[in-house]
This record gives sequence, structure tokens and C-alpha cells, in this order.
Amino acid sequence: MGYLVLVRHGKSEYNKLGLWTGKTDVSLVDDGRKEAALAGERICDIEIHSVHMSMLRRTHETFEEMRAVLQMSILEPKRHQALDERDYGVYTGKNKWEVKEEVGEEAFQRIRRNWDEPIKDGETLKDVHDRVVPYFKKHIYPELKNERNVLVISHGNTLRALVKYLEDIAPQHIGELEIGTGEVYCYEIDRYGVIVGKEIRLWNTEKLSV
Repeated sequence: MGYLVLVRHGKSEYNKLGLWTGKTDVSLVDDGRKEAALAGERICDIEIHSVHMSMLRRTHETFEEMRAVLQMSILEPKRHQALDERDYGVYTGKNKWEVKEEVGEEAFQRIRRNWDEPIKDGETLKDVHDRVVPYFKKHIYPELKNERNVLVISHGNTLRALVKYLEDIAPQHIGELEIGTGEVYCYEIDRYGVIVGKEIRLWNTEKLSV
């Protein structure tokens, strides 16, 4: 049995300002580094054999904070653009709450959370799903089958898309899923690819079993 550990990066400069980040390559703020270190503490009971992350620096910085806590100095992460954040197109860099006032609550929630809501020059959540799931099947699942524990450090929408696949969440319900900065999802997966256990480890180090 292998553990699949999903971690959303710590709070970034754009997160702090309430801006849509997408593929903008921003760094963590101090609180984000603390969240990342806490994420490492939350999984100190799991020996990590492999790490996958996006190409964006906020995931790299999260890993460095986690690595210091977990003493994984010899472990080199695998980086791939398939794990990058959703491209928010024309909304990139805009303040979320100002956009909400402009377009209204209903349209705002569709932009943020819907499965296949188009964004000019950007991606839908379905688009993100269609790149992250093949990467998971090709590069991560084989490691889990070999009973290796895999850490994936990525972004809110990328992880939402992956969790949708793992838990077979219906498109009409995916809008209900929110993954906070620094939050950790731990799955136990057997050699047949079946999830036999799941635990969400919250940022304040409480553990919520579901």
C-alpha cells in the first residue's frame, strides 16, 4: 500500500492580495512559508519516496520548507507543467472581489468553481483535469502500485481536478470542493489503485478523518 499526499502550496503574494494568480510566477509570503513548514510537520509520520510539483516557484518554495522539516535533503523533485495552476486568462492579476462586484455573485462563482466555464484566453477546470490526470496515470500511479509514498505539491485548481478524478466527484458537485493554502490530503491506495483510506490534515495541525 502506498500513500498519496497532496499539498497545496502555502499562501503566495497574490493570495494575500486577493488576486487571481494562475500561471503568474509569484513567491510565498512569510505566512505561506509557515504554512508549508506546518504541512511538513503534518506528514512527518509518512516516509516520502518521491515528489512531484509544478514548474511554478510557489510550489518549489513550499517544498523547500517541507524538506527542511522532513529532512529530505537527498530527494530531488520531479517538475512538470501538467501540475501548473489553471490559466485564468483575462482575469489573471485581477482582484477577485472587484470582479465579483462587476459580474455578480452567480457569474463569479461560475468563473471560480464551475467544471467547464470558459474564460477568454484561459483554461476551464476540465482543461486542467485533462492534463493532470494523464500525468497522474503515467508518472504517479505506477509508483503507488509499487507501494511508494508520493508527495504532490501543486495548486488549488490542479488539486481539485485530481481529487475529482480520484474520488469520482460529479461535475455538478466539484464547485463545492475547496482546498486551502497549505492544506494536506492523504490517501492510502492499494496496489490495485483503490483508495482504502483518506485523511485531511488541516493547517492548524488538527486532523479531520472523513
